[in-house]
Amino acid sequence: MLVSQEQLEAFNKITLMTEKLSKSQLDYWQLYSNIDTWGFKVVLFMFIIPLIVLYFVIDRKNILLLGFYGMNIHVWFSYINIAGIRQGYFSYPFELIPFIPGNLALDAALIPILYMLIYQWSINHKKKFYISSIVLSLILSFAFKPLLSYLNLFVLYKGANYFHLFILYCIIFLFSKLITNLFLKMQKNPRITRSRDV
Repeated sequence: MLVSQEQLEAFNKITLMTEKLSKSQLDYWQLYSNIDTWGFKVVLFMFIIPLIVLYFVIDRKNILLLGFYGMNIHVWFSYINIAGIRQGYFSYPFELIPFIPGNLALDAALIPILYMLIYQWSINHKKKFYISSIVLSLILSFAFKPLLSYLNLFVLYKGANYFHLFILYCIIFLFSKLITNLFLKMQKNPRITRSRDV
């Protein structure tokens, strides 16, 4: 047998606990974070408005490059958010969708779009991308997140602080840019593959 009975029992126990947690999250959302709450409306606003702005201001000639970079930001930011929430370092009391950990408005819209617009601005105006992104990270960490905390839309635990968030933002945008640069390099130097005739 490839999997022991003990392992199966442990895994089934975790699955049951996950189901109970999901039920608790849904119950919480229905009571305190549903569509009638002010917090839900604020989070929905943070989701929709950036998407509308992006539609009108994105540079269409660089849309794939900007979209690829933004998707990288979204993916890494989501992973870090999920890990931080699961480890109990921070949480978001209001959610758009109770079954998605993290904050969909920030993970999928506001934060990636802000970094995409910085990237676009640095390309179009020949500005320094890294300095601009660090400035955005500072604003998000030491102005935006404290505002969310003040409004009880974001809560820090276990000694986590805004400097930690700043480091995470910098890691996210640097790693996303590294991956984007790698793909750009591969695009400029494509490896020619020839299929053998059968």
